[in-house]
Amino acid sequence: MTPFAIAGIQMQLSAREENIAAMGRKLDILMARFPWVRMVMFSELAPYGPSPRHAQPTGGPAEQIFCQMAARHGLWLLPGSLFERVGDDIYNTTPVINPSGEVVQRYRKMFPFQPYETGIRPGTGFCVFDVPEAGRFGVSICYDMWFPETTRTLVSMGAECILHPTMTDTIDRDVELSIARASAATNQCYFFDINGLGDCGTGRSIVIDPSGYVIHEAGSGEETIPVEIDLSRVRREREVGVRGLGQTLKSFRDRPVEFPVYQRNNAIDGYLHSLGPLTRPVRTPGVGTEQPPVAPDPGKS
Repeated sequence: MTPFAIAGIQMQLSAREENIAAMGRKLDILMARFPWVRMVMFSELAPYGPSPRHAQPTGGPAEQIFCQMAARHGLWLLPGSLFERVGDDIYNTTPVINPSGEVVQRYRKMFPFQPYETGIRPGTGFCVFDVPEAGRFGVSICYDMWFPETTRTLVSMGAECILHPTMTDTIDRDVELSIARASAATNQCYFFDINGLGDCGTGRSIVIDPSGYVIHEAGSGEETIPVEIDLSRVRREREVGVRGLGQTLKSFRDRPVEFPVYQRNNAIDGYLHSLGPLTRPVRTPGVGTEQPPVAPDPGKS
């Protein structure tokens, strides 16, 4: 058994004021109650909310505060994500901070939520990191998981647990829960999908094990979600199959075909190029804009 305790924090967040101080208080309370937790993660864009005007330089003041939090408690910390300014570009970035307060990785979201998350550059690098004597972890952010290639790549790089901060306040949260569960089962890994509240989400964070079983699904209120996982379960599932059945990663490894759809400019993806540009939908012209006829007043002749 390889036990390792991770806590997700689902909390009220503001899009108008900074949330860093409140995050620090939540972290202090969590560690006072559950000192056995070794890693903590928050939701996407938790520190400042979804406005790029709060973008900070790489390793800026906010990240330094989170490094101090991690060092004070001696834990691994993913403070959700925050907008990172690099020259004229802005990325949605999650820093991975070790128990010494050092940033060991920065993951830049590969799939900004286009066409709505405008002006944000996509990252191009995958993020995996090792926790000594525990295992290998992978990081993705929100919309990334809608593209199964992202999770499959992290797992192919050895990730045994996917850490997935998200910010979903829309009506597709139920779809995301299905994707999270499918991602865990098809990749035989743990999956931590932590959402925010208030201006930054509707909650319903979820943690799934490598058999596809839901360990916990949060409600729509604030929750602290400390879960001890067993990464030897992942290794066993990958050896004998999901619930002793499908050995999906081995089958993918031993596949008899390649997938030409992933090669750009080939004839097989012609249909995709017929779909038109990636733009935000607009109102249908004329629909609902005409004034309805006025009914005659029965009191007038």
